Amino acid sequence: GKQLESFDRYELLQFNAAAERFDISSAGEMIDLALRSREVTVISDFNDLDKVGKRHYLTVHGASNPEELDNLDGTETARLLMSEQQGHITPYGVVYDNTMKLERTYDGKHLPQSWMNENCVMELEIVPENDKDVRHHDWIQFPTDPLKAERALLRVGIPALGKVEVQFSDSRFPDEVVRALDIRIGCYYQLNELSQVCTGFQEHDFAKLGAVCHLAKPEGIESVRQLAENLDQFDFAPDVHTPEEYGQYMIQQSGRYEYDENLAEFYNYEEYGIKRILQEDGVFTDYGYVSYHGTLTLEELMQGNTAESHQQEQEAKMEGMAW
Repeated sequence: GKQLESFDRYELLQFNAAAERFDISSAGEMIDLALRSREVTVISDFNDLDKVGKRHYLTVHGASNPEELDNLDGTETARLLMSEQQGHITPYGVVYDNTMKLERTYDGKHLPQSWMNENCVMELEIVPENDKDVRHHDWIQFPTDPLKAERALLRVGIPALGKVEVQFSDSRFPDEVVRALDIRIGCYYQLNELSQVCTGFQEHDFAKLGAVCHLAKPEGIESVRQLAENLDQFDFAPDVHTPEEYGQYMIQQSGRYEYDENLAEFYNYEEYGIKRILQEDGVFTDYGYVSYHGTLTLEELMQGNTAESHQQEQEAKMEGMAW
């Protein structure tokens, strides 16, 4: 995750030592720890107590101006730390908690916002086959450099083609989209392409994609990518769930009509909404109302066909009929 990738050598030492100190074993606990591990002090070398003390001071206070740090008696600070707090011996050094307490921030489904990179669309957890020890797992955030996916596999101790399980750790996709994705080993390239398409999406776009997937019923990553690339061929009314709400949305918010609030009582929103729904063959979803207005069938669109090739096929058929 973003937290671990940003750690320097000492911060990684803090994380690993704290994981041993608190006997962290689950992925959720690892995520919670990554957000708090910078608060502990780890002494791995007792030969330079001045450095130890100054590092401890920065850990507790977060920052210090250079003059204040220069004037600090690091050796005395380190001795006070060792005399006032109980140290916990780990393979990485002696850990001092500094009153740090682990808090539950990961709900098992959605990662804390600070964990994921700003442009991250989804994160997968890589699990070596039949190995549930979270210390042997790794995570990949998409979109990514394809080499990072291979390195993640190597980090968990398997070759690129080795047996491994993959599962969603977190995602900005709605559940409707997640259910349509066939997540398995070897799908990294397709997932990366899909994530690249969706990198610039706002929450409205993700909700629209969820509604589109409800309408189109895609199967697999490639079909979802085609839908994501062609969202402009769908009309979406967010948070609209009844014909009356749809009629009101179209007249007041769609921008297609000049709405006069003085005539509000004369509009029959439900009747107009039903009329449009019958014309468009749209559907209501948990995300809102969605309809398709492209020239291809939804099946053709999800297969990657283009409107241009469709038009060429139709022209060829017409020429054939002329003969």
